Amino acid sequence: MSYKFKTPAGQTVDRKLYLVCGNFGTAEAPRWGRLGKRVEDSSAELDWSEETKQDILGDTYTTMKTPTISQTFDPCELDSGDEYQQHVWNLAVVDQDAAALCNQDLLRIHLYAVDESGAAFAERYPSSMVKPSGLGGEGGGSLTMPIDVTFGGAREIGAASVTADGTITFTPKTAVSAE
Repeated sequence: MSYKFKTPAGQTVDRKLYLVCGNFGTAEAPRWGRLGKRVEDSSAELDWSEETKQDILGDTYTTMKTPTISQTFDPCELDSGDEYQQHVWNLAVVDQDAAALCNQDLLRIHLYAVDESGAAFAERYPSSMVKPSGLGGEGGGSLTMPIDVTFGGAREIGAASVTADGTITFTPKTAVSAE
């Protein structure tokens, strides 16, 4: 299946159409909260672990692995209206539960990339690391909790939608059997 950007030719894609969401519900009944509220700049980094070798004949070959995807959300100002952020704060500050922080269910939504039916491409990573890297900020300013994310677990692709009230849903792509 291929996807196309849903913007007119010559128009760039709005940054707000790429979302990262964390599940603060259960695996069976997820409740998705967006990461990045009040974060001014954030991008996913792809580490392909490339390796270049030269054989005994002098020919050069390069290999790559499936990428490790990481992203930083900084400054991440604390906000009582951000349920996923409060979930992470409780795991990190109150419980100091490293195992739970390394087993977060994350969803990357590409609202700008749609299939033939108009459904947005999404990727679910059920065993991701969500690591708060600090708690603080400038005097007289807001309390911040920068968050580093590494997407992990068995990647599941599908479609996602965001309603006008901000409700996020993910529908896994169903496997088609070859008969």
